[in-house]
Amino acid sequence: MTPVAVNAADRGAGPYLWRFTPLQRLLHAVAIVTFIGLVVTGLPLRFAYTPWAHTLIRVIGGLEAARLIHRICAILTFANFFLHVGSLTRSIVRSTNRKGFFWGPDSMVPQPKDLRDLIQMFNWFLGRGEQPRFDRFSYLDKFDYFAEFFGVTIIGASGFLLWFPEFFAGILPGWIFNIATIVHGYESLLAMSFIFTIHFFNVHLRPEKFPIDLVIFTGRATTAYMKEEHPLEYERHRAAGTLDAL
Repeated sequence: MTPVAVNAADRGAGPYLWRFTPLQRLLHAVAIVTFIGLVVTGLPLRFAYTPWAHTLIRVIGGLEAARLIHRICAILTFANFFLHVGSLTRSIVRSTNRKGFFWGPDSMVPQPKDLRDLIQMFNWFLGRGEQPRFDRFSYLDKFDYFAEFFGVTIIGASGFLLWFPEFFAGILPGWIFNIATIVHGYESLLAMSFIFTIHFFNVHLRPEKFPIDLVIFTGRATTAYMKEEHPLEYERHRAAGTLDAL
């Protein structure tokens, strides 16, 4: 019996096709580490009145240590975010097909097909049609991307206000800090809940990918994986004769 690879992106027949660049893989790895650091240090600060938060704070090394780690992770998150935006801008400026970044099969911008795929997916759930066939990015990929993009903006901006209250108090009314506290806490809880439920299940725990899909870390996937997860992308490159160039 042929053993089944633990990594979903290694399963099935090859050859391997490249999906992510080294920079994209690095940025994702940094995002994971900083996100976990923010969650582990932010939750006990948010729920400081609970016994479990006191225990976690002691494990971390105390309140000041938790604050320091939280702020270091926040700085790295900002750096990661701006590095991504900078690399994206650089790619758009240097590209000979700038339109492709904003429209078409390789774009992360939501398009009419994404809405059709969403409707078709629910029809498939109900046994009323076939499963939608995705291109390079599905509607879930795009939702994940923009949720993180705007989440970092909202959480980061509110956290920045709370980090330097003396400075911003000189130019902003006091009620802004109350709003920032509420927004920072609840948006962070929303982000944590989404990542550890919907995103984690869809990326790793659904039957086709269980127990893990490491394509974002290795950057590559077998043709069998691509035919199943991104069949339209595979077919486009096969028709163009560019499979070996991926």
